[in-house]
Amino acid sequence: MSYLTLAIGSGRTANKAMKLLSKAGIEFPDFHNNSRKLVIFDEKKRLKLIFVKAVDLPTYVEKGAADVGIIGKDTIMEERPDVYELLDLDVSKCKVVVAGFADREYETAKSLTVASKYPEITKAFFEEKGIRIETIKLNGSIELAPLIGMSDVIVDIVETGTTLKQNGLIILDEIADVSARLIVNKASYATKTNQIQQFINEIKEVLE
Repeated sequence: MSYLTLAIGSGRTANKAMKLLSKAGIEFPDFHNNSRKLVIFDEKKRLKLIFVKAVDLPTYVEKGAADVGIIGKDTIMEERPDVYELLDLDVSKCKVVVAGFADREYETAKSLTVASKYPEITKAFFEEKGIRIETIKLNGSIELAPLIGMSDVIVDIVETGTTLKQNGLIILDEIADVSARLIVNKASYATKTNQIQQFINEIKEVLE
């Protein structure tokens, strides 16, 4: 039987995904926090695990380099890959929000400058509200932008809100609840249906 290739995005979601796989009895002997290996196999040689940059993961799955992938819903919303989204893993929960200063009535503004690493999510949200925006694409320390006058508000993911609070910012609006999701390549789902369903069922048993 051929193996499934599973892609996991590096970072916080990866650690939680690995714990979830372990609970499901899927162990990777070569995995540890200090490992630099990008490709490892589970002990039963059913799964080949590849570690990729989170923003690239939907492309790996869409193009068939990976059969399945575990990635945050925020990345799916931003990248909009042509894949099947089959399971909410109920880990890495957070929210995509609009944040800024408490005294800013952004919803009455005719135009705004918005800093975010999510330009597509940002565009769709403000278009629906009828507010013109200029988006500044940033990849880190998004909270800094309004503090130095670079933007009026930000769009970012928030888990606890601690970083916002420490920098004098608040949540002005919630765009979406997000969590880690299982996505599947469409061709793989047709040719490896039984293997993928078995994998999904093993994860579901843990979630239930």
